[in-house]
Amino acid sequence: MTTKNKLAEAVVMERTFHAPVARVWKALTDVEEMRRWYFDLKEFKPEVGFEFEFTVEHEGMKYHHLCKITEVIPQKKLAYTWRYEGHEGDSLVTFELFADGDKTRLKLTHEGLETFPKTPSFARKNFMEGWTQIIGSSLKEFVERDDAGRT
Repeated sequence: MTTKNKLAEAVVMERTFHAPVARVWKALTDVEEMRRWYFDLKEFKPEVGFEFEFTVEHEGMKYHHLCKITEVIPQKKLAYTWRYEGHEGDSLVTFELFADGDKTRLKLTHEGLETFPKTPSFARKNFMEGWTQIIGSSLKEFVERDDAGRT
């Protein structure tokens, strides 16, 4: 399969937040903050090689996610592998941040979806819907709240 076809399968979305890059970066990399808008992570460190995991229940099934950080450029880029225990496939999630005055443009890319089982649970549209909710609503509301920096 060519790179072009793989990227065609990737989920790519961009959102602009009314928050500075440092604020969005903290939300993406601070475990306490991540638990409030992302998933209930036991541990997270923005360090290459760090492994983290979480479980999500979807339509009565539990999916154990196994992730490993592959790239960290503070306040610019965070990437990690994303796979599921007990299922074939290995994908890559990349968050890229771009300053736009006092706003931040975030670009999320989730590639490698074609390596997952060809079942409805792993359909590209589910990833689109999931990331739209996570990035477009949960993260946006979290970083744009007045009290976002305080616990």
